[in-house]
Amino acid sequence: MVKAKAGTAQEQADKPDARPGTTRDHVDKAQAAPGEGGRAGKGGRAGPPSEGGGGGGGDGKPQRRRKRRILRWSATVLSVLILGTAAAGYLYYQHLNGNLETDDLNLGEHRAPEPTPNSAGQTPLNILLIGSDARDSKENRKLGGAKDTFGGPPLADVQMLLHLSADRSNMSVISMPRDTLLTIPKCTDPDDGKVYKETGPRMMTNESLGRGGPGCTVATWEKLTNIHINHFMMVDFAGVVSMADAIGGVPVCVDKNIHSRTSAGKGSGLKLEKGTTKIKGEQALQWLRTRYGFEDGSDIARAKAQHMYMNSLVRTLRENTGLTSPNQLRKLAENATRALKVDPGLGTVMKLYGLGNELKKVSPERTTMTTMPFEYSGSRVVPKPGDAEQLFRLVRDDIALDGKDERKPAKEKLSDDPAAPDDRIALQVRNGTRTATEPPVSRRASDVAELLAEKGFKQAAPDPASALTEARTVVRYPSLELEGDAQRVAKFLGLPLSAVKKSTDVSGITLVVGSDWREGSKPKKAKKADDRTPESADALNGSESKACMKVDPNFTW
Repeated sequence: MVKAKAGTAQEQADKPDARPGTTRDHVDKAQAAPGEGGRAGKGGRAGPPSEGGGGGGGDGKPQRRRKRRILRWSATVLSVLILGTAAAGYLYYQHLNGNLETDDLNLGEHRAPEPTPNSAGQTPLNILLIGSDARDSKENRKLGGAKDTFGGPPLADVQMLLHLSADRSNMSVISMPRDTLLTIPKCTDPDDGKVYKETGPRMMTNESLGRGGPGCTVATWEKLTNIHINHFMMVDFAGVVSMADAIGGVPVCVDKNIHSRTSAGKGSGLKLEKGTTKIKGEQALQWLRTRYGFEDGSDIARAKAQHMYMNSLVRTLRENTGLTSPNQLRKLAENATRALKVDPGLGTVMKLYGLGNELKKVSPERTTMTTMPFEYSGSRVVPKPGDAEQLFRLVRDDIALDGKDERKPAKEKLSDDPAAPDDRIALQVRNGTRTATEPPVSRRASDVAELLAEKGFKQAAPDPASALTEARTVVRYPSLELEGDAQRVAKFLGLPLSAVKKSTDVSGITLVVGSDWREGSKPKKAKKADDRTPESADALNGSESKACMKVDPNFTW
């Protein structure tokens, strides 16, 4: 990848801030740093905002107080990347901005709808964490892997969706196995304009990264889950190693001696003694890559080991272990910002710092790690019918996966705006019958629009856009003057007022036919919601400190 050289602090400060959007920061080839791997034009370095925006130094505050402020970061899984970055960024803010690299957030044609704010006006945050296996640099090639992948398209071998609740009381993480078979949507590479057509339903999810960049992985998640993703953060092999080194290592545990190596030479090479070991550098990467030797040798076992590592890293950062001097903090900051690729919405240290302030509000006890429920399809996996959608719905509806929510039933209020006559309500109908395991019902939007027109809603018309994933039929409207009309449509269909949602993602009243209405003249009456996390999600609490990976006896020594 060609990286733009960072200018001086003053040169960057004099430039107006770029508006965050969906166009990737392009790199002037004449300014490209020589010797960097990857193809030209991918991404760019984010420059710092104007001076005075929170930089360190010169404020007269004692160094001890500053250090305490830095070390008081709280944690969740995202702290792996953010805490050190934002903390040390306080020390030399402008320099670190030049390290950050940005890429487009979403390369698909459609976005999942934004969540409805809660009664306090708060909205949740969803951040996709991506671990890339890219071997397009000397550093990454030294860390191993199949030689036939050197210089090839990168794969998103680690994918974790982090959900921060609207009230910032809890956090949930969903891992997707890298060999999950699904449909990757149409993506367009903004650098060269190459269009990657939508795939069939049996493409491995990790291939999404090579179809234009991390924005295609984001689009793939949104298509599958219908969860609106606000940001992404991506790190490669070399980045994992450098950051593990910078914090002095992370304690992990195995229940037997392990050596991850088969007679044919396969395996990560991880070699540990029974019990707890503090791992760092290349050994940390080996842990994160290990399949052979952990439990049944599957990608699912590897995901469990990754969860344990992340939880342990979080606790290490909370305890300030290994971060005892400004030099160590600067090292962590340098490594983290150089290792990260983020969307433009997180493209400065100050933005990362702000996100970190939100994350630190959640304790490990209210953090839940899960794996997408799955079932095997040959040697690969597919989302498990029912359970996968249940987990996605809980995140969409901002329901805590630890079951400790204190949720009060929402009060339904009729609009003060009277509804127009049925035949004067302009209504778009969209097909949202796709699920994680079922394709959309053909012509469903057209059939429902015709049905509504026959019943008096003469202006009902199908929306030709691609099918969405919507578990429950919903009526969306863009502004308060249309609320009454939207409620009228819901009442006719027998939907509760909670199914009527204000949204900036629509330009008029839009009925999204969900998977609860795949057939018939009206949606199925909703059953009482089951808000429990499926057992198949294999939930792990973030405060669990005694968990040990089970070792396959065939890989002991």
